[in-house]
Formats: sequence, structure tokens, C-alpha cells
Amino acid sequence: MSCSSVSSFTSSLFVPPKKSSFSNHKPRFIHCSLGGTVVGPKATATAEPLLLNAVRGQDVERPPVWLMRQAGRYMKSYQIICEKYPSFRERSENVDLVVEISLQPWNVFKPDGVILFSDILTPLSGMNIPFDIVKGKGPVIFDPLGSAADVDKVREFNPEESVPYVGEALTILRREVDNKAAVLGFVGAPFTLASYVVEGGSSKNFTKIKRLAFSQPKVLHSLLQKFATSMANYIRYQADNGAQAVQIFDSWATELSPVDFEEFSLPYLKQIVDSVKQTHPGLPLILYASGSGGLLERLALTGVDVVSLDWTVDMAEGRKRLGHDIAVQGNVDPGVLFGSKEFITNRINDTVRKAGKGKHVLNLGHGIKVGTPEENVAHFFEVAKAIRY
Repeated sequence: MSCSSVSSFTSSLFVPPKKSSFSNHKPRFIHCSLGGTVVGPKATATAEPLLLNAVRGQDVERPPVWLMRQAGRYMKSYQIICEKYPSFRERSENVDLVVEISLQPWNVFKPDGVILFSDILTPLSGMNIPFDIVKGKGPVIFDPLGSAADVDKVREFNPEESVPYVGEALTILRREVDNKAAVLGFVGAPFTLASYVVEGGSSKNFTKIKRLAFSQPKVLHSLLQKFATSMANYIRYQADNGAQAVQIFDSWATELSPVDFEEFSLPYLKQIVDSVKQTHPGLPLILYASGSGGLLERLALTGVDVVSLDWTVDMAEGRKRLGHDIAVQGNVDPGVLFGSKEFITNRINDTVRKAGKGKHVLNLGHGIKVGTPEENVAHFFEVAKAIRY
């Protein structure tokens, strides 16, 4: 039996705790014999997760797979937690709940990436920007920023002081997953975070952030710089506490024209990547921006290791435009998961074929949508993990 098959076999032997408290929990393993060989936690402790090997261009037998929003409202187990803890911030700022929710898809589907359950806005309170995430409405910034005086009040983010639960949760996740998958952290990109705090929440037209950009660019640049410095620190903090790769979400950067992206987003993304690579040169960084077809080549200029494509870009064309020196992630349309199992299978195979062998992380082109049948997500993982190059 090969090392990869031993790793796959032992991952199915993990026995999750019955309670939601993980703080003092130590993983328990069933030891079995395979042809006289005892299989336990030490058998996989030194092996690098498949996702890391693939991103680094090493020979892998299949593309690793995980899904954005794989822990979320489509899962019945998550809905039960929501009933008991209706506040999103409580769910995402309590160590035990963060760990339990992050592990829900791991316990059921065994993805190759286990991403921290959190939100890109989590750092805001620690930066003196009060906010909440309201059910049915989304993020609400209580005092939207619009002037130099407002920006002056924004503090640089200190994750050790402001979000110690993130570090603790990542440490526990790393121990629970035990290198059978990569533990993933994530942060918001400066322009996207700035958009939220200037607009006061989500936006359709982004008139406030563009008014600030085009009438008071120095004020916006000052805010973007604070976010860039803070998010670089946050990535390092996540890595130091267990994250083996970190995804940067620049969800709203694609609202910018290419020339404005080059002024208000690209320099700060590059600054984050350069800063993190100085201290953590081996940490894979993934960049995702929805609707990024017009900016693909510019996304690669940030220096990230992986560009995550949304579904509006043909994977083969995306590969060609980016080149094979950079890894890609994606990019099945989340809506495909509402289709038949045969349809889902065909789309997975089409995406993998177009991505080619190596340096590809199979994922959706956006997060799993609310109402997605859980059995279809299970089928996605089953098909993906059976693929062989």
C-alpha cells in the first residue's frame, strides 16, 4: 500500500469528539493492522498535505479539493448550531464554535483543505471600526468612514490582542486535522475592506468608495495602507498559529477599472505578499477576486502562489493567460451543485481536464450557495477524490 493510500485510510479512522469543547481535547485514533503494519498518527505526521504539494508544483496523483464556504448554511449540522447561537459573531468569535464549525465538513467529506470559520471583517473591531453582521442584512458598519479624520482614528491591527481566539482555533484545527489536509486561514484585501467600511456594508454601486477614491485619493490611500500593514500582520499571525496556506479575498476589487485596480488594489496586494514572503517564504498565498476575468494577468503580478478563478473564466483560457508557473484554483460554478449527479461529475471532469496536470486546486468559482443539497456536495467530493491524473 502506498503512503498516499495509507494517509487516505487513516484519515477515515479519526474519531471526532462528541462534545463541542475542543480546548483540552486530544485527537483519538483507532490503531489497526494493514498487512502487519500498525497504522497510527505517526504514519502521516511527517507527510505534507496534498494541497501544499500540488501548489508547490510537486508530482501529485490528483488535484486537491476543498470548497469555499464548505462550512455553512447548506449543512444541517450548521443550521442546528445557528438555532442555538443565532449571532454570527458569536459563532465566529468563540473558539469551541469556530473549531466545531470548521471541522463539520472535514468530519463528513474529508476535503484536502480545512478552512477556518471566520469572516474577513473580523479584524475591524480591533482597528477601532465597530461593526456587526446582521442576519438577513449582512455586514453593518456603525460609523462609515469618509474623511481624513475618520481614517486617523483607525488603529493598526494587533491580532494577538484583538482576536486571540483565531490563533487558538487554528492551533486546535492543526492538531485535529493532523496533516491529513492543509489548514487554511484567510484575510480580506485592503480595497475590499475599505469598500465595506466606507460604504457602511455591502454595496451594489460602490459610489461612496469611488467618490473617495476619485475626489480624495490621499485619504483612501492612507486607509488602504493601514489595511495592508494590518493584513500582512494577520497573515503572519495565522501562519504562526497553524495555518498552512492563507487565502486573500479581494471580492470588490473587480468593481475597479484596470487602471484604478493598478492604483488602489494591486500595490497593496503586492505589498502584503512581499511583506509576508520576507518572514514566511514557504507559506502559499492564494488570491481570489470574483468577476476577475478582466484582471487575471494583473492578479498574477501580486506575487501570490495561486490565483483562484471564478466560474466566468474558462479554466483552459485562464491557464493560458496566467501561464503554468503559477498555480490555479477553481472554478466550477456553484450553481452546478443544484444539478444532477451526472451533470456535477461532467463539470468536475471538464474543469480538471482544462486545468491540466499539476498546480491546480479544485474548488468552486465562489462559495457554496444557501440551499445547496448536502448530498450533492458529498458527490462533488467523492468524484473529485476519485480522479487520477
